[in-house]
Amino acid sequence: MKKIRILSIDGGGIRGILPGTIITYFEEQIREKTGNATAYIGEYFDFISGTSTGGILSLIYLCPDKEGNYKFSAKEALDLYLKLGGEIFNVSLKKKIESMGGICDEKYEAKDLEYALDQYFGEKVLSELLKPCLVSSYDIRNRKAHFFTSLDAKSELYNYRLKDVARATSAAPTYFEPVRINSLYGTPHALVDGGVFANNPALCAYAEARTIRFSEVLNTAEKPDKPSAKDMLIVSVGTGSVKQPYPYEDYKDAGVLKWINPLIDIMMSGNSETVDYQLKKIYDTLPVEDCEDYYRIQPELIHADSAMDNAKPENLKALHEDGLAAVEKNKEQLDEIVKKLIENH
Repeated sequence: MKKIRILSIDGGGIRGILPGTIITYFEEQIREKTGNATAYIGEYFDFISGTSTGGILSLIYLCPDKEGNYKFSAKEALDLYLKLGGEIFNVSLKKKIESMGGICDEKYEAKDLEYALDQYFGEKVLSELLKPCLVSSYDIRNRKAHFFTSLDAKSELYNYRLKDVARATSAAPTYFEPVRINSLYGTPHALVDGGVFANNPALCAYAEARTIRFSEVLNTAEKPDKPSAKDMLIVSVGTGSVKQPYPYEDYKDAGVLKWINPLIDIMMSGNSETVDYQLKKIYDTLPVEDCEDYYRIQPELIHADSAMDNAKPENLKALHEDGLAAVEKNKEQLDEIVKKLIENH
């Protein structure tokens, strides 16, 4: 049996450039190693999960064209950020004044983000994705986690337009307003960014994969059904380590306004680190030949600003450069992953 190859991508706004750059390297190396110049990254994973910016990337990688083939390369997914990031995170002076910089209203209008998503996805729906996928969001009306999964989307009750899924998973509180969307059946949902509870969705992906009959879904006898950890190759990619200290003296008497940004930062990075810890412990229990099939790649922010919404041209360039630096620094590990992706294809 070949391993179930799982890709998980963290949330992080414009810092999606970092995992986008690393995954582009995967695709380039796969094309070089296999001699297939038109290989797509979606072909070399059996299941992809993402939160927020990672959710958008996941949907792009698995989106079909009119003929049912992979529509976008990893480089084309990266271009969403490099070419359109400045427009998505553009704020007018009027909006800046009205929102008081995001204090009394969302910081950005969603129209530019929605336009970009429409350009990529059009009227494509979740059930059309070419591989199993999980994208996280949070239902603020019913107060529960909401998972968009392509397999559940075979029913109209749980099927949605891809651009609506992408908008929901990236509706980061204080940055963009919550979104109200309907399933194809007509069921309404009020949703925000899945990063509020699962900024690193790798453990959600692991749990979901445990329930899937991959031999049926992928139409192959070489993949196991309802796999356990020993049957999985998990590649989890972060959006950059952020370790800004918050001194006790500065926060011992802090109120709500002062705590907003630190809480978002701590919540996101804390969740990502906890999931990494949990998966490492799961894989530590496996035999030697299987315990090294969990990879956590967390790029380092060297030149780029850590803000999730700094889409100034110089920061877009710096984020891309930091992504390329992460590739060079982790090249041996990344090449090892590429080898395993090809072996389990």
